[in-house]
Amino acid sequence: MVAGEAGRPESTASGSVHPRIIGVGTAVPAASYTQLELLEEFRITDSRIRSIFLNSAIERRNLVLPPLGADGSRENESQGDLLAKHAETGLQMGRTAVLECLERAGAALGDVRYLCCITSTGFLTPGFSALLIKDLGMDRHCSRLDVVGMGCNAGLNGLTAVAGWARAHPGQLALMVCVEVCSAAYVFDGTMRSSVVNSLFGDGSAAVAVRASAGERKDAPALLRFSSCIIPEAVGAMRYDWDESQGKYSFFLDPEIPYVVGAHCEMSVERLLRGAGLLQSDIKHWIIHSGGKKVIDAVRVNLSLSRHDVRHTIGVLRDHGNLSSGSFLFSYQRLLNEGNVRPGDHGILMTMGPGSTIEMALVRW
Repeated sequence: MVAGEAGRPESTASGSVHPRIIGVGTAVPAASYTQLELLEEFRITDSRIRSIFLNSAIERRNLVLPPLGADGSRENESQGDLLAKHAETGLQMGRTAVLECLERAGAALGDVRYLCCITSTGFLTPGFSALLIKDLGMDRHCSRLDVVGMGCNAGLNGLTAVAGWARAHPGQLALMVCVEVCSAAYVFDGTMRSSVVNSLFGDGSAAVAVRASAGERKDAPALLRFSSCIIPEAVGAMRYDWDESQGKYSFFLDPEIPYVVGAHCEMSVERLLRGAGLLQSDIKHWIIHSGGKKVIDAVRVNLSLSRHDVRHTIGVLRDHGNLSSGSFLFSYQRLLNEGNVRPGDHGILMTMGPGSTIEMALVRW
């Protein structure tokens, strides 16, 4: 997909209609904890670990914590317990996010013809797409796709597929749902490796509705083009490993990853804008994945962005932590609620994750 001529963003060069984002919805678990409360809940006294939690630029996170044991401490969850949490909490959040998204899109469950579900916090067969169709009573003939294990960047990978489907089926509604129960991927072993992960991620789900229609309302941004940049030399920088001693999967984050991602951002933006007749200075709105304080700072410095440019990214990290694949949609929702977007504005959506990968989308209101 390519951008149209100035003032005419509705169509591609071939004359087909650009898909547009017509609704978004988000959901988190009811329980919210400050970083200090979490340290107390798990009785963490190690000063190094406490420093990681308290200097994360995160104030609160919504999480489903392990049940309390007889001694008042949090129980150790097995991999089976975590998988059950992933399924139950994920379905609850996904349901809420879908219904809010459809309400904002002015659409009904019966209108959905394509459902793409994204997750990296557990493995289910059948996946969330089938579970949500059954749970919500959606049309049994709805086409579906499950994207599992791609990590924090996967929201834009899924959106690429959804936009492509919508463009190929004009007038029909496509839906993407990111379902991330990050508390179902925690290991509490007292190591610095697991503590970094435990200090960062929160639980959340986000849904986005996309449709390509010539009569679509113009306040819905058009998805003009996508780009992807994988950094093969950093393929192991973000990964799941099996921890034999814990009997669980354990997520690993290389401390150098913020700088690796930051170093490739400018090149990725240039590639996205190439052929669109735009410069970086033409971008009015930046919706960037809330990957962590160092990630945000690295992206901001390498792209010469102001704190105002990434205010919603910072705000989501502060209030929810890293929500993995759906983080950027939480920021996008805040941008819409702010009410400062104007017709003709361009924006960039950016996610980063395992691979290591930078995904981007160019949008125009």
